[in-house]
Amino acid sequence: MTRLNSNRMLVIGVVIALVAPPLLTLILARLPTSEARAYVFLYLGIVVSLGLLTGLIPALVAAAMSSVLGDYFFLSPVGSLSLVNLSDVLYLVIFFATASGVGSVAALRRRAIIEARHLTRTLGEANTEMERLYREQAASARTAVRLAQTQQQISALRDADRVRRELLQNVSHELRTPLASILTGATVLLGRADVSGAVRDGLMGIVTQSRRLDRLVGDMLDLARIEGHALELRLEPTDMRDAVEAAVARLKQTRPTRDVLVTMEAGALEAVADWDRLGQVLDNLLVNADRYAPPTTPIEIEVAHGARGTIVTRVIDHGPGVDPALRDRIFERFVRDEQSGTEGTGLGLAIVRGIIEAHAGRIWLDDPDDGGGAVFAFTLPAVPLEAARPEPAVTDPAQVP
Repeated sequence: MTRLNSNRMLVIGVVIALVAPPLLTLILARLPTSEARAYVFLYLGIVVSLGLLTGLIPALVAAAMSSVLGDYFFLSPVGSLSLVNLSDVLYLVIFFATASGVGSVAALRRRAIIEARHLTRTLGEANTEMERLYREQAASARTAVRLAQTQQQISALRDADRVRRELLQNVSHELRTPLASILTGATVLLGRADVSGAVRDGLMGIVTQSRRLDRLVGDMLDLARIEGHALELRLEPTDMRDAVEAAVARLKQTRPTRDVLVTMEAGALEAVADWDRLGQVLDNLLVNADRYAPPTTPIEIEVAHGARGTIVTRVIDHGPGVDPALRDRIFERFVRDEQSGTEGTGLGLAIVRGIIEAHAGRIWLDDPDDGGGAVFAFTLPAVPLEAARPEPAVTDPAQVP
């Protein structure tokens, strides 16, 4: 763009150098010759102006045009380019040299101005770029500081969480030993015939609360293992029919009057699961349903094949349902429905979710079909049919195709 502008100014300057001296000559030609020679310096003004505005070449062209026109119109003999007097020759040479020198100086001045403007523009662009880089550098520095602070906070939170889990696990381990001694001692005392009724009632309270505390300690240990990704599973093909029947039988031992309706899909219902941990999941869900459902209503269990090679189990109660404010947090630890008036630590569902997710399954709170109660559903990976039903071995060579 700069080169194009320079070429354009050069062309314009040459055109002016070819036009301006003749125009000035037409004006001076109207004056007497003596007076006209006195105004010859006006040619220098044209040369200087062209040198300052358009450059050296137009200034030299104007100087040459001015010398020729001055010789032809104002030096004897007028109307001819020949020179008779030596003084006229000297005058013409001095004029051309002066015009050329002045034009050169003006052109140099113009070039210096152009270079100064270009340098000023370059410096301005450099300053703008430096300001941009400084702002970006400052923003990067602030981002780096925030990132370092965030990393420190994350590291501190990780350390605090690790210390919390270790403390929880250690305290739970330390509590189990005296709890076992208290429970054993109280149970032995209950078996003695010489214990009075009041003492027996006190011992029963000790046994009940000790078992409750033991369950709480066990839940805390399980939660610590789950959050520490240290939950050990013995995965094997597990018949969901057997697992559900065993869980129902355990519930009947403590709540013999509770009705449980079990619905199983026809065919094989084998999941890849740890028998003990699956029983813990079912026990938690059944105890939770028994805690919230009215005594006269049954608990329903439905087991069927789900999508993508899974088995879906649903535990349904007909109680008041889950508070809408707790639906999104129901599987978090220490979350429980305070309005129900029932006892609980709020760890059961968090443990259930941890165990199910450790099995590569999923658990969620489903919507009841009749609009009441709570429906807890979970999935487990199903045993592939070819693994569940292997082909019988061929022992007769005659049967081999």
